[in-house]
Amino acid sequence: MFRRIRRGRTLALALGAASVLALAACGGGSGASASGKTFTVWWYEDAGNPQDAAWQDALKDFKAAHPNVKVHFERKVWQQIQDAGAMILNSKDAPDLLEYNKGNATAGAVSSKGLLTDLTSEASSQGWDKIAGSALTVGTYNSKGLMGPGKLYGIPSYGEYVSFAYNEDMFAKYGVKVPTTMDELDAAFAKFKSEGITPLAESAADYPAQHLLWGLALSYADHGWLNGYFGLKAPLDTSSDSPLTKAAETIADWTAKGYIDKKSSGMKPEDAWSLFRSGKAPITYAGTWMAGDFRDNIKSFKWGQFLMPGSGINPGSGGNIWVVPTKADNKDLAYDFIGLTLDKKRQDLMANAGGVALHADPADVSDPTGKMVNQTFSQLVSSDGLGLYGDWPVPNFYQVIQSNTQTLVAGRQTPDEFMKQLKTAYDQVQSTVGG
Repeated sequence: MFRRIRRGRTLALALGAASVLALAACGGGSGASASGKTFTVWWYEDAGNPQDAAWQDALKDFKAAHPNVKVHFERKVWQQIQDAGAMILNSKDAPDLLEYNKGNATAGAVSSKGLLTDLTSEASSQGWDKIAGSALTVGTYNSKGLMGPGKLYGIPSYGEYVSFAYNEDMFAKYGVKVPTTMDELDAAFAKFKSEGITPLAESAADYPAQHLLWGLALSYADHGWLNGYFGLKAPLDTSSDSPLTKAAETIADWTAKGYIDKKSSGMKPEDAWSLFRSGKAPITYAGTWMAGDFRDNIKSFKWGQFLMPGSGINPGSGGNIWVVPTKADNKDLAYDFIGLTLDKKRQDLMANAGGVALHADPADVSDPTGKMVNQTFSQLVSSDGLGLYGDWPVPNFYQVIQSNTQTLVAGRQTPDEFMKQLKTAYDQVQSTVGG
């Protein structure tokens, strides 16, 4: 987030400076222990999700391979790292390894401050660059902290994308076919609305609605526009032809037609997911981090997924990244653990848990949900169809987009007013580091 966002995670309240220091201190640092070294690793994946399952398995093998090393693992929440990442990394108590949020405003910002270890040569010698391939884009930043050609500061071990999840039984009951064009999507929404059903379960009090905004923007975009947007090549285009303007207008239109409930402006992600799981809403727009949840918790109907119609570009990328703080005490141990998360055992495990692996063996993926999401991700990669996330270009853009998308869905802001707010935040940074 857009993950950022990552998305689907329980968010904590923003941390003050005192709380940040306490957070870092409670990690225990990466100093020596009675049995030798202490390896400290943090991540914020939900317990039991595909990434967590694979990484917990990696921890078991890591401990077996390093019997004299004390392993100190802590589960954080996404918002802690989003809000306090720079202060954590700049602390003497920084962990040896942590999952970090990708994008110019997060990993890019801290890499430009010298807070992350350059992993370029390590990735080459370990073969991580061949395993992760183009997914390494999310860990590569230049001296200004802009994603793209530059040094490698983060290693993803999984992939992700956002798509519509839909209730196959409700589609069949009301004679709705899976949309392949925007007109067909609008017609599907209209059919459900005519039956007294709000078609799209949405959350605008948090990240899902801005994922929808970005998905719509990408449906109108091409790679030329994307390169300019993420590269801060020019001030933000707010004309009527801008993909973002069209996306804002579409959301306003869908809300006015009742396809999105205005009450969504006060709903959290779990509220939207619950509406979909319960069969009260036939469609939701969710990332692959929810695929395992839907597989495990939807028992009363069959569900599937379809991509946003339009250009063929969809929100998605390599997953959030492993970073090694410059101040880490045990970088060699961090490299060992990264390697375990990228090996065949963990990649296959992740895929069979419903996650998107970077190089799982298709022959070893038996889980139907795992097959579905990994095949779609592979198709998006091969077609250059991963459009990253719209909040990445500038610091604090996540908060700007989220708060204004919430206001847009609530009907308290016009698309023009929405775009003016985004332009102010984007142009302030573009004028100093872009071009």
